[in-house]
Amino acid sequence: MTDCVFCNIINKTIPSQPVFENGNLLVINDINPKAPVHLLVVPKKHINGIHTLAAGDEALAGELIFVAKQMAEKFGVGESGYKLVFNVGRDGGQVVPHLHLHLLGGRQLAE
Repeated sequence: MTDCVFCNIINKTIPSQPVFENGNLLVINDINPKAPVHLLVVPKKHINGIHTLAAGDEALAGELIFVAKQMAEKFGVGESGYKLVFNVGRDGGQVVPHLHLHLLGGRQLAE
């Protein structure tokens, strides 16, 4: 998708500095952080959001969470605690229509 900001980051038409990358996922710092640690775990496959996950995406959904756990440990919030957030759809606060998981930590976070 040429108009998707995350697809453009994944395809390197928008520069970024990934903190982690594998064959399925890219992890980047949020450009508008809401916590000292605010990472986005983004699948390379374009999926609009949780609401459009399809049969066959189960492993990818699990990998998003597992990589978020690894990044929490890498960025020093694995022991103190962190929040994982999926925003789903416009009314759920999703700004970019490409599935992504927010990892927030580094201070006590509200519910």
